[in-house]
Amino acid sequence: MTDSGMNFNVGAPRIPPRILCIGLPVRDLTFRVDVPARGSKENASHFDEICGGNALNAAIGIVRLGGRATILGPMGDSRETSSRYIFDKLAAEGIETNHLIHMPNLVTPISAIMIDDSGERTIVTFRDPELWKLKLPPIDTLLEDCDAILTESRCASFCTELCAEAVRRGIPVIVDVDRAMSMSEGLLNASSHLVFSSEPLQETADVTDDGQALKKLAKLTPSFLAGTRGPRGTIWLNEQGELEETPAFPVHTVDTLGAGDVFHGAFALAITEKQDLRQALRFASAAAALKCTRFGGAYAAPQRTEVEAFLNQHATV
Repeated sequence: MTDSGMNFNVGAPRIPPRILCIGLPVRDLTFRVDVPARGSKENASHFDEICGGNALNAAIGIVRLGGRATILGPMGDSRETSSRYIFDKLAAEGIETNHLIHMPNLVTPISAIMIDDSGERTIVTFRDPELWKLKLPPIDTLLEDCDAILTESRCASFCTELCAEAVRRGIPVIVDVDRAMSMSEGLLNASSHLVFSSEPLQETADVTDDGQALKKLAKLTPSFLAGTRGPRGTIWLNEQGELEETPAFPVHTVDTLGAGDVFHGAFALAITEKQDLRQALRFASAAAALKCTRFGGAYAAPQRTEVEAFLNQHATV
């Protein structure tokens, strides 16, 4: 396995890289509150209505960090309030929405999110099952001016062919894996970088140790493999197949919502900028750490100057 899982052309881009973020945008209703017991009532101390979803959150992070982001995925009916709300919010962030696809008479995903005093979040989401029947535009159209793809693993049913073609053309494909994958999952090979959350990593490999799970999966895919573990940092395999760890930055956490997505967005941007893996993972960890210090989901994602200053301040971490 190479340092990135594949060989890509090097050289600094003359314009900011454009990353195609594939996923299901979500309208998020967020409440700061202790998670109530069944059948009880609680008053929230704070409420906000924002956009969410893995790919959308990552796209916000990418743009804040100086990249360009286009989001691809299914939306509900164009007449729907949630759909119009999300389009307006994305436009305000400078995210390209020309590949968001309205599906008549369907409902845009919506979430109720409770964030407790520790910053931990509890999420209930509704996704219309019919949204998975999305038909993508032509591959050549989607890959035009595309420097990388970042996709949610749950979108494999409609994006694997696109990702496989991107890999064939030498375009990095970074997969945010937040659910267990089949050991025959197409994205295992239709990708260049697979970044798992700890639980789905262990479930996918049927191993209860993150490091051993990564080594087991390395036998099935040439992709770079990593597992994120929140405050315990990131574990990954280097080009020699050896385990390495990138520690998390210690911060005062007030809101973890969107932190993992900001991590993936920052990592994908770093890969397109040809940062080496250690630098890319550190950059992503810093972006996620700063996000955790602020309430507001991915809308609390940091600017590039903030991340660079933070890294300079924590040069020994």
